[in-house]
Amino acid sequence: MIVITAPTGNIGRHLLPLLLESAPGRGEELRVIVRDPARLPDAVRERVEVVTGSHGDADVVDRAFEGADAVFWLAPPDASRTPEDAYSGFSRPAAEALAAHGVPHVVGVSALGRGTAVAGRAGLVTASLALDDLITGTGVAYRALANPSFFENLLEEAGSLRDKGVFTDTVAADRRAPLVAVADIAAVAAGLLLDRSWTGSDSVPVLGPEDLSPDDLARIVTEQLGRPVRYERQPLDELYTTLVGYGLDEAFVQGIADMKRAKDEGLDAGVVRTPQTATPTTFEQWCARTLKPAVLAP
Repeated sequence: MIVITAPTGNIGRHLLPLLLESAPGRGEELRVIVRDPARLPDAVRERVEVVTGSHGDADVVDRAFEGADAVFWLAPPDASRTPEDAYSGFSRPAAEALAAHGVPHVVGVSALGRGTAVAGRAGLVTASLALDDLITGTGVAYRALANPSFFENLLEEAGSLRDKGVFTDTVAADRRAPLVAVADIAAVAAGLLLDRSWTGSDSVPVLGPEDLSPDDLARIVTEQLGRPVRYERQPLDELYTTLVGYGLDEAFVQGIADMKRAKDEGLDAGVVRTPQTATPTTFEQWCARTLKPAVLAP
């Protein structure tokens, strides 16, 4: 029995079809935790066991983890809470349920940065690494998917790219760093959930195929869209003011700012890319399949 949290999220919506394709042939059953089962396609609901509710709720995870052999864990970033509460606070009931039910294996969504000089002051990433420690402390065999920023973050800029030919971030224009497609993260997660020969606790870097800078992204998006695109660097204090103005928790916004500052100081540069840590989807491929249709949509 494999339990999947956040099955309709960015990663979960890619992970669930992979498991539906492969798990039955291996004698694996699937159970999902979802607030609104109606968000699952009908064909999916017919093939999985559904536990309705929040996976931050103690009663929900207690029911969901009974008889589980593996869990895919993702703490959804909640901008109404402090970073520590959004990650470890949200996940504490699950950690207790993992221990109570003796769940053997957990695969979690985490971040790059552990062991770097800025890991302790990286905001949301620091909170994510603390969550890894919380899960490891339950005694389960744990694999933390250590991710960089996602290609999909650029989808938030689709309107600006369409109307102005501009996207923004806070890092230096020439700062190269790994980037990854969420579908590739899901593929790595599926492999670990289906082949549970691993033991102990460790990180699994998921680094994409190459390091790219904002200027590199602008060049590639320009080529893909056939129109000029440029990168504008946004000051961190301006980002902070904007996000707080949207009503987000100030401590959470500070966590975003601290994470972005740490990324500009090399947070994601602590792992060397190897054939084992690289993933296949290139930024060009992702642009053609996902970003270009989003930007050019009427």
